[in-house]
Amino acid sequence: MYRAPVEEIAFTLKHVAGLKPALDAGMFGDLGEDLVDAILGEAGRFATDEVAPLYKVGDERGAVLNGAAVTTPPGWKELYRRWIDGGWNALSGPEEFGGQALPTMLGVAALEMWNSAAMAFGIGPTLTMGAVEALDKHASDALKAKYLAKLVSGEWMGTMNLTEPQAGSDLNALRARAEPAGDGTYRIFGQKIFITYGEHDFTDNIIHLVLARLPDAPAGTRGISLFLVPKFLVGDDGSLGARNDVFCSGLEHKLGIHASPTCTMIYGDGFEGAKPGAIGWLIGEENKGLACMFTMMNNARLAVGMQGVAVAEMATQKALAYANDRRQGKASGYDGAGMAPIIHHPDVQRTILTMKALTQTARAISYSCAHAIDRARVSAGDNAAHWRDRANLLTPLAKAFSTDVGVDVASLGVQVHGGMGFIEETGAAALYRDARIAPIYEGTNGIQAIDLVTRKLPLGGGEHVHGYIAELADISRAVRASNVEGFGRTADCLDEALDDLTQSTHFLQGLLKDGRQDEALAGATPYLRLISLAAGGTYLARGALADQNRTTLCRFFAENLLGEVHALKDRVIGGGESLAAAGKALIIA
Repeated sequence: MYRAPVEEIAFTLKHVAGLKPALDAGMFGDLGEDLVDAILGEAGRFATDEVAPLYKVGDERGAVLNGAAVTTPPGWKELYRRWIDGGWNALSGPEEFGGQALPTMLGVAALEMWNSAAMAFGIGPTLTMGAVEALDKHASDALKAKYLAKLVSGEWMGTMNLTEPQAGSDLNALRARAEPAGDGTYRIFGQKIFITYGEHDFTDNIIHLVLARLPDAPAGTRGISLFLVPKFLVGDDGSLGARNDVFCSGLEHKLGIHASPTCTMIYGDGFEGAKPGAIGWLIGEENKGLACMFTMMNNARLAVGMQGVAVAEMATQKALAYANDRRQGKASGYDGAGMAPIIHHPDVQRTILTMKALTQTARAISYSCAHAIDRARVSAGDNAAHWRDRANLLTPLAKAFSTDVGVDVASLGVQVHGGMGFIEETGAAALYRDARIAPIYEGTNGIQAIDLVTRKLPLGGGEHVHGYIAELADISRAVRASNVEGFGRTADCLDEALDDLTQSTHFLQGLLKDGRQDEALAGATPYLRLISLAAGGTYLARGALADQNRTTLCRFFAENLLGEVHALKDRVIGGGESLAAAGKALIIA
């Protein structure tokens, strides 16, 4: 059973990601540590006592489609009601529309707990929160007045509709169309697939944010607009009216997150005899919809990164509990009777320490990304621009590295359970199944690596990333200056990793400067892991400097896992030519 690691989460927020100095400086008004601790404690209680007990029924029963209606697993609708009654959906929402306007750091910390307890539950509200941010930044005052308060409270849920059968990551191929109706509204036609919580029974209305093309739109992504399309039309007084011409035609049968309905949505097909054409309202400007949607997508990418952290945390807890209970073989360090609990075996210890270290590095990166978002919001001028660049730099790391960690750690959790991990009884396999989607959706991790190298390394004329590396180097110097024996060779390992990071960064920036983008892309994925490991190891060191009880895990990571960075540098700098040569053989004419 999951137990929310409230103390670990609070420590990482405050002493690793930067929340405590921000609170001490009064950056978030009268928000103080006492209130932060109270919020985290109650979120942990709710996740542990309310959400986690319904995970198994959600995985086993899943969401069910009857006609065009989706029923969620037993108890889930009531769970959602208790969740919004607790104010959790409104945690970081705008105050003007009933939100609590708390820092993003607290929102993602709570999000970790919901997703650890049941990822299929946590993913639904994630998209509502993204819809709130997109509408708050880009919608007209009239749309905000009609929809935002109920989305902020969670009374209504939101969705994100991008993908079509022929248009996955490449939105140039998008075909859904929007026709102006002449009265300020539009009629939406088309099919969308893989729409998370596109239909469900949690709320009596669902607000879809849909990408579509206008008749005279330019080709490619420059001709995409964003529309708000409610399941039920809403009167001026906020009451629900007629059913809109949008419905769920099918549910995907997925590897994991079974309780989360993944829907095929049909717009403008004349549902139940309606006049064809789903009624929608433009968000932002015509043909500028992708920029509006990216507000939601960036929110979602960090949230998906938290899913990776969350599954890794749960897998680690489960593996550690099993390893202390399961008895097998003899161990020199065990003086009890009979067979030793497998936690006494060095290989099991190595495995679980790897799980713990990777989980904590991913958490630190993701919380640091949230901190950068918060600092950008409360800063002005050049300082705000600096923190926006930092958030942009860390977003692909938070999304891709953390979700890779979720899969890796869940897989190691299955290994710790041995044969029992391969069957459904222990629940280790379910976590592995759930984790596998996260590196795919909201921009595959390969796309995150492309984004990091081609768009984020050039930030600030190419200097922002080097400023970030310099900040990491300051932490390494502090480790060396501390003379704490428990750090072992940590400072040396960090220095070597950061030197490899610097060399790799200069190499890729040089390729981009010379117009050799394909060669740079060949090293993008190993580079993303390289910078994440180097940053993550340094964040562990920052935590250990604040609390010397953490030096053992920091040293384990530095001396056992950080060496991968050097091999990754070789792949970044020397692997492109062989990749290109071998890749040609894969192409079938």
